[in-house]
Amino acid sequence: MKDQACKPCGEGTYSLGTGVRFDEWDDLPHGFANIATNLEIDYSFTDPVENCNMSTWVPRGDYIASNTDECTATLMYAVNLKQSGTVSFEYIYPDSSIIFEFYVQNDQCQPTVEESRWMRTTERGWELHSVELSRGNNVLYWRTTAFSVSSKSPKPVLVKNIGITGVAYTSECFPCKAGTYVSKPGSSSCRQCPANSFSNKGATSCHPCEPAQYSQPGSASCETRPACTDQDYFYTHTACDTNGETRLLYKWAEPKICSEDLPNAVKLPPSGIKMMCPPCNPGFFKTNSSTCELCPYGTYSNGSGCINCPVGTEPVLGFEYKWWNTLPANMETTVLSGISFEYKGMAGWEVAGDHIYTVAGASDNDFMILTLVVPGFSPLQSVTEDSENKEIARITFVFETICSVNCELYFMVGLNSRTNTPVETWTGSKGKQSYTYKIEKNATMSFTWAFQRTVSHDAGRKYTNDVAKLYSINVTNVIDGVASYCRLCALESSGSSCTSCPPGHYINKSSGGCHPCAAYTYLKAHQPYGNQACIPCGPGTKSNKIHSLCYNNCHFSVSSEGRTLEYDFSALANSTSFLKGPSFTSKGRKYFHHFNISLCGNQGRKMATCTDNVTDIRILGQDSEYSKSTSSYVCQSVIVPSDVMGYKTVVSSQPVSLADRFVGVTTESTLDNITSLADHFPTPSTGLPDVIFFYRSNDVTQTCSVGRATAIRVRCDPLKSKYGALSLPRKCPEGTCDGCTFHFLWETVAACPLCSEDDYHAIISACIGGIQRTTYIWRKPKLCTGGVPLPEQKVSICKTMDFWLKVGISAGTCAAVLLMVMTCYFWKKNQKLEYKYSKLVMNASAKDSELPAADSCAIMEGEDAEDDLIFTSKNSLFGKIKAFTSKRTSDGFDSVPLKTSSGTTDMDL
Repeated sequence: MKDQACKPCGEGTYSLGTGVRFDEWDDLPHGFANIATNLEIDYSFTDPVENCNMSTWVPRGDYIASNTDECTATLMYAVNLKQSGTVSFEYIYPDSSIIFEFYVQNDQCQPTVEESRWMRTTERGWELHSVELSRGNNVLYWRTTAFSVSSKSPKPVLVKNIGITGVAYTSECFPCKAGTYVSKPGSSSCRQCPANSFSNKGATSCHPCEPAQYSQPGSASCETRPACTDQDYFYTHTACDTNGETRLLYKWAEPKICSEDLPNAVKLPPSGIKMMCPPCNPGFFKTNSSTCELCPYGTYSNGSGCINCPVGTEPVLGFEYKWWNTLPANMETTVLSGISFEYKGMAGWEVAGDHIYTVAGASDNDFMILTLVVPGFSPLQSVTEDSENKEIARITFVFETICSVNCELYFMVGLNSRTNTPVETWTGSKGKQSYTYKIEKNATMSFTWAFQRTVSHDAGRKYTNDVAKLYSINVTNVIDGVASYCRLCALESSGSSCTSCPPGHYINKSSGGCHPCAAYTYLKAHQPYGNQACIPCGPGTKSNKIHSLCYNNCHFSVSSEGRTLEYDFSALANSTSFLKGPSFTSKGRKYFHHFNISLCGNQGRKMATCTDNVTDIRILGQDSEYSKSTSSYVCQSVIVPSDVMGYKTVVSSQPVSLADRFVGVTTESTLDNITSLADHFPTPSTGLPDVIFFYRSNDVTQTCSVGRATAIRVRCDPLKSKYGALSLPRKCPEGTCDGCTFHFLWETVAACPLCSEDDYHAIISACIGGIQRTTYIWRKPKLCTGGVPLPEQKVSICKTMDFWLKVGISAGTCAAVLLMVMTCYFWKKNQKLEYKYSKLVMNASAKDSELPAADSCAIMEGEDAEDDLIFTSKNSLFGKIKAFTSKRTSDGFDSVPLKTSSGTTDMDL
């Protein structure tokens, strides 16, 4: 400042020229502010000040670590730049359960670098992040918020080496921190001291440790070497020599920090005797130099020699490692420090004949890493043509962990050199067991096993005997892989070479031809053999065109109480969201369990999607191609509302698929060993059976050895809307009682059967004004929807009761009159006949024995038809009518009996 000129820094010091650097974190550097807050709006549940006052960034020597709870920790630094500059820092961000953001605000408190605000998780150690700064005042913010709802704390975010350029000038040089040095003037940085050396602050060189002492790289002092124990060495196998022999070899764990010269120190055991090398892995053969090489395509091997596949067969390509004399060429091992989180040039796993195991690291909290890289997989025609059946390969490994403390074994999967994603974690001792992971993307894949003995930051080797072992690793369908056997294949028309069967076809073992599967069956395996490979679909489902899966088309029918009930669930086909909660963490952070349900999908296409946007939250309204998501029939994620987190969008994390495969639809409570207990939900009041949709998931976990399962009860409720209401079991508010089978109840009017003629009845009105109406109404309560519409009202012509009464009275009156007329007529005629008969009788009495002279029976002229008659008989009216009708002859004349003088009847007239 006195000379107004720039001068080089001296030895042991450094300067950035127009910038500053913060690389010592024993304490919080001057100018930094460290604040912890709780963004929870509802303060009634917990006291945010009391819970979060200790949840700040913590300096840890070479770096500063973030909080690991749901409080929001903010590290701030304000700087005034005289010219445009940059800010850069190194960070480790291993756990997506923490939201990590870095942003810069100007004088008006407006963010200036919104696009780079959200940090991405790291994969391999420290990563550098740099952001341009504008001239003027700049406030830098490092902010973290954890939201893990499990009991396990996430891993913190680490930040170190913060450098800022663009300040006007540097008026002083900074001394190198302890453990570093610089020997030349004019340096912009300091160098780290190597192992077994140390330096003080502002050193120009490093000083070696005494022979009885040691130090780690970058140490400010040396420590006394402890006596060697059996924790400080490990065993391995030498490579096979030309005679095909190997021996057990013991090595000191690197770096060697113990002393063999101290009392009670153990010595390195001598090498073992020579023994025969194990055979090569399947698909390899042993050369003359006792090394193992890959068998060429078209052959297979059990580890001894290559054999050509017979005609009509093809090799089954993959990688199968079960003998461990040397590390395979596509595998590598290393150690990640649990203290500095830097990779060390040493092996973390060693071969041991029939297994590979973790050796001792520099510290018990080091990560022992083993990585297998697979270049890609052979494309499957069935997967290419079916977007829903995505499995193209699988990896299966057999492992074991032996631990005295809470060690952890991680299995991670990387895609195209991107971040390794933890798939499964095992804590503590685990017996020998197998694990399978299904691969659904054809890309370069990396599979990583990481073993950590303890998370404690205390350096040392106390738990070296805690180990993880891998016995075998098997990866299927690997491109340019090797084969341990050959399988039958479909032959071309020429019959000489293999070909692939079309989707939905199986291979006939005898003929080698391809035959289609029957309807309502699906194929589960690639290149299946025999018709037994066609598996029947579950009830209520049918297969797609290429027989790769079974699905339900949102229709279902069932017989109940003598009638057939038809259902149409099309209104429920689209994805439906359902929030359960809210729930609260130990510090009052509110979160929800978010379920997405697509009841029957779209012809087998799964429509429900759950995402993980923690590591890639964007401005609201913008999508990200890097966001993790899962698509299925039913999926679950954890939702933290935007008002809780203080961000522009909700935070969605931990997506889990609960239903990848349709099992069936039925009214029975059990299907494919999945049981939906009726007592999980209230008893239906309609009397109709619940329709239950059953699903299974492909995800296999430690708890769910056969994967997760889901049962959705769809219940008719006429009082609910079309989309209805979803609910979880009363006894299991999280949706599952065992962590593996999830239960849902969906009450909606769309779950009622389709209406039919049995659901309505007719009401016939009285005949009014010659018109009669027939009205149709639904039976109460109405337990149907859609289907047959209610018939229109019918109108018909009718005769009223008054009209028929009048007709009846008229007809009766006419009949009575006619009867009276007829009675009078016959009565008068009978009188005339009796009169004539009386005259004949009198004439016959006058001339007894003589035939009287003929006399006319007709009424002569002058006779009065109304002359009085003398009745000789007293017959009744009906008797007289009967007598009259019986005495008429066939020619129409009356028959009159005449008596002779003797009193007998001689003849009839």
